[in-house]
Amino acid sequence: MAKKSSSRSKSPRRVSRKAKSVKSLPEHEFEFGGPVGAFATMVALPLVIYFLYFAASSTYKCNLVSIADIREVLMDSFKLDTFFNVNAVLYVLGWLVLCVSMERFLFSEIVEGTKLKNGSTLKYRINGHLQFWVTLLIFTHGYPRFGEDGKFIGLSSFKLSWIYDNYLPMATSAILISIALSIYLYWRSHRKGVLLADGGNTGNRIYDFFIGRELNPRISDFDLKEFCELRPGLIGWLLINLGCAAKQFESDGAVSPSMVLINVFQGLYVWDALYHERAILTTMDITTDGFGYMLAFGDLAWVPFTYSLQARYLVENDPQLSIPVLCVICLLNFTGYAIFRGANSEKDAFRRNPQAPEVAHLETLTTKSGRKLLVSGWWGVARKINYTGDWLMGLAWCLTTGFDCIVTYFYAIYFCILLIHRSLRDNEACEKKYGNDWPAYQAKVPYAFIPGVY
Repeated sequence: MAKKSSSRSKSPRRVSRKAKSVKSLPEHEFEFGGPVGAFATMVALPLVIYFLYFAASSTYKCNLVSIADIREVLMDSFKLDTFFNVNAVLYVLGWLVLCVSMERFLFSEIVEGTKLKNGSTLKYRINGHLQFWVTLLIFTHGYPRFGEDGKFIGLSSFKLSWIYDNYLPMATSAILISIALSIYLYWRSHRKGVLLADGGNTGNRIYDFFIGRELNPRISDFDLKEFCELRPGLIGWLLINLGCAAKQFESDGAVSPSMVLINVFQGLYVWDALYHERAILTTMDITTDGFGYMLAFGDLAWVPFTYSLQARYLVENDPQLSIPVLCVICLLNFTGYAIFRGANSEKDAFRRNPQAPEVAHLETLTTKSGRKLLVSGWWGVARKINYTGDWLMGLAWCLTTGFDCIVTYFYAIYFCILLIHRSLRDNEACEKKYGNDWPAYQAKVPYAFIPGVY
């Protein structure tokens, strides 16, 4: 995957390698171990979502350590209504329709994206921050009801705990919808005149389906990739967390401190992404990657149903952390957020206007291409200092669950691997882009994540 600004990339990536595609096509850069690895990843990702659900459940938490255990879980749980129900499908589809409607009809700012490789630029409707607040208003205060005569008759409340009760069928619905969207995206990418992503045009159908062929698929001026990147999955993640808090309150008559913290921490993260929506337009997900299974699945299924793991676990497994421990977790999260937001805001301001007062004083290295690279401020500390802050926040989220279940630390482990690989991928791209200027830049900023360490 989420991601998502920053490193909110939603899908795990694996180290790239050079290979040749079928039909004697020119040599391409393949990731994920090429077509075979891409196919295995497509199969594995939905299974990971299901594994996390059962492994961190109140019944089987962290005890799936043998074939016998796994067989028992499958025999007990593999019933169609456990994984799928029509109401969940309708809810997820309705949520997507609501998100599209808000993107189309809420007040928006029209922002121009970066220049594409064909010299053109696209315009985007930026109103995700407004959608964030409208969504919270609808799901916490109710949605309007009208009588047969069209008159307003009051607000109908939504039972947020229903989300928790239907978590698995909703995950299945999101998986199926993301697969259907991926098929549509691959089909439409074969139209004449489509601008293709460099990495998704290898000629291998499996690999291109996974990585994404078309760079900026649109229906009229509705940008499918930018829409999915932040809205349905990220805000959906927030709603799932609120549903978990509502379920805990229903069951226990109170919301635990850990549940409060995970909702605040992750709610802040989602709000931040939507508030700085325009910054996503300069990220790799938008400017470089095609829109295929990797991003579609990551945006619609991976983000909401793996990133909400901690909140779902806490519903029935309150670790009863002490106040000093909770304070340390808060300090870690907000330290990570300060690094993450400070670095990303500095980068975004510099990209928009290098002469702006807040960034004009920063030291830069001018490359032969004329582009300037920051070598002071946050970006003089480490080349990927924003990733460091991002990971510290993720670790804080996991710590809210206590220390009894390693499965709830999946996010920190997975995200560490993801960010290291993403930095390697960025480094490889910059070596090609800047040539001999890149070693000079690395000499000025020698560390990737942590000064003096790595």
